[in-house]
Amino acid sequence: MTHGFSFRRLNGVMRKELVQMRRDRLTFAMMLAVPLLQLVLFGFAINTDPKGLPTALHVLDPSPFSRDLAAAMANAGYFALIDPPTSEAEVDRMLDRGKVQFVVTIPANFARDLIRGRKPSLLLDVDATDPAAASNAVAAFRQLTETAFSPHLTGPFADLAPGEPPVNTVIHMRYNPDGESQYNTVPGLLGVVLTMTMVMMTALSITRERERGTLENLLSMPLRPVEMMVGKILPYVGVGYVQVVVVLVMAKLLFGVPMVGSPLLLSVLVILFIACNLAVGMTFSALARNQLQAMQMSFFFFLPSILLSGFMFPFRGQPEWAQVIGSIFPLTHFLRLVRGILLKGNGLVDVLPFLWPQALFLLGAFLVALLVFRETLD
Repeated sequence: MTHGFSFRRLNGVMRKELVQMRRDRLTFAMMLAVPLLQLVLFGFAINTDPKGLPTALHVLDPSPFSRDLAAAMANAGYFALIDPPTSEAEVDRMLDRGKVQFVVTIPANFARDLIRGRKPSLLLDVDATDPAAASNAVAAFRQLTETAFSPHLTGPFADLAPGEPPVNTVIHMRYNPDGESQYNTVPGLLGVVLTMTMVMMTALSITRERERGTLENLLSMPLRPVEMMVGKILPYVGVGYVQVVVVLVMAKLLFGVPMVGSPLLLSVLVILFIACNLAVGMTFSALARNQLQAMQMSFFFFLPSILLSGFMFPFRGQPEWAQVIGSIFPLTHFLRLVRGILLKGNGLVDVLPFLWPQALFLLGAFLVALLVFRETLD
């Protein structure tokens, strides 16, 4: 029986723990990699004041005033002008499919009404599915309309320059007129919940078998690697669909999230996103030696996925390199898909651009999972 405190025994325990830490290289690497990853993402990639947002200028009255407005918007920094639409239908299509954040419409007879002091209206259509991404740009647009036409309000038109703004700015917040943040957050939570649970649960499946000593029983069965992998994945697909139903019902009943599109279409397309995350979890499960390592790998995948996908911070506010990395994760495209269907009423044709990146990711993840899983069985 030991009495008192012994620095010798303490030193022995410390040395034993250091040796164990050195042997578990993956855990030690995660201890260093996760803080570095957070530092890089929050320091360089995260931006709550996005600029250079894609904007279309729909000009129905070409004039020096429309060119003044285009120059002022380009100089403001918040707007990146792209090829203009040719019709009102194209304006709707560009906003519905998320190709632009804003569309500015200069109506017919704008220059004539401005010169005559009739305060013509400028229409700014805003994709308000993410209010945080658009709020500062909308405020900047209101300010620039007060000064954009000043170069031409001289001479006989000088009396139009002082006082109130020479134009009437009309802001049309599409898909989320009241700027409710939960309309953006709650549908996104569907993707976040599925990512976290699907990856984590499947990542623990094989490592749990290994730790319990039941993996040998599975290996003794006449199963091909693909049969075992698919067999372990399919039960979690049902769990994923239960989560989808719970989140959608709660989104409607508790938060009043509008569901403009087809819930049936969403329920069919969500299987692709679930499969992507299950393939990633299966890869981690085969690579990890124990459940702790599987959890660490899952967290290392989940952290950049949630930060770079546009769930917490505006996707278009990130630098280009961060957007490229964020576009790899299936969550990025699923968020656009679910928000497009629920808030915009998108159909299958509208969401096709968000499906093929997920399908490509699934193919790659499934091949890697099958390769790693086969080596584990061997």
